[in-house]
Amino acid sequence: MTRLTRFREKLSENADAALISSPQNQFYLSDFHFSDGFLLIFADAAYLLTDFRYAEAARASANAEFEILTPQKAHTAAIAELCRKHGAAALWTEEEHLTLSLYGKLSDVLEGIKITGGASYALSSMRARKDSREIAAIQAAQALTDAAFSHILGYLKKGVREIDVALELNDFMLRNGAAGVAFDTIAVSGSASSLPHGVPRDLPLQNGFLTMDFGARYGGYCADMTRTVVIGRADEEMRHLYDTVLTAQKSALAAARAGVSCRALDAIARDVIDNAGYVGAFGHSLGHGVGIDVHEAPNLSPKAPPEKLLEIGNVITFEPGIYLAGKYGCRIEDLVVINEDGDPLDLTQSTKELLEI
Repeated sequence: MTRLTRFREKLSENADAALISSPQNQFYLSDFHFSDGFLLIFADAAYLLTDFRYAEAARASANAEFEILTPQKAHTAAIAELCRKHGAAALWTEEEHLTLSLYGKLSDVLEGIKITGGASYALSSMRARKDSREIAAIQAAQALTDAAFSHILGYLKKGVREIDVALELNDFMLRNGAAGVAFDTIAVSGSASSLPHGVPRDLPLQNGFLTMDFGARYGGYCADMTRTVVIGRADEEMRHLYDTVLTAQKSALAAARAGVSCRALDAIARDVIDNAGYVGAFGHSLGHGVGIDVHEAPNLSPKAPPEKLLEIGNVITFEPGIYLAGKYGCRIEDLVVINEDGDPLDLTQSTKELLEI
């Protein structure tokens, strides 16, 4: 069953037509990346509306289930015309992407046609369960990311700036086949390592923890990993903190399988950290889904609904951390697939041994 067929099943329960406006969901359904246009989907037809700049590439690359249209009128007028042609009484839209401006334009031309939301949630649920092709792309992205970590270990030395580390990671991934980076690379050292999303500075690496969070993008899909190393030598307290983070991650990973509560997995890691004397120092969630976006459903979080369970095909991060404000911090992150047999497959191959540079 194709993604479009699965989506139509959801569409049939909500409306007569669906307008897909976000580039991520357009790619998910059509296999084509473009930034100007829409997908318009009915029970008996599917259209990719774009303009001359994308037309040739769309005809070569887009899913054959879509008819490529390049309207000479405004896209909203073309949408209205097609909705009336197919007898649509209700248009399903992406509630998380539909702007007030676009809503106003659609309202002006879709007289008598109800505009509803809910497609974002439906597509998020679909995207949370990756198929084998998606997992292969993510695995390839993660392999590039692991290779970048191996490379950077030989690059690190005193005098190198944090921004140099980030640029070197990015350059290695791009030169070795990545289509881009999945997000802004983090490389922060010393006291700045206490900032979970710190920005690399124009400063030489400081002694202490160096946290690097980075990922390649390949085939339209993201990787995401974090490794923390030590510049100089780790003292006893630093080793205790690092070992606590690693134990928290391993404990959660050992319990991960289809059917386990997302909230419960976060609690496993959080309890390890709290019981080691770091209550309140793990301020973010244990993990998140990864796919076309680097942050997707599901979320391993204390705020996750109790009924939200891991499912076969989820690709998720396990990334506990401890952050001591103004002192230092540490995070260890792996990217994991919940396999068909229900057990986790760790895609991240880089060592988690505490390394001193």
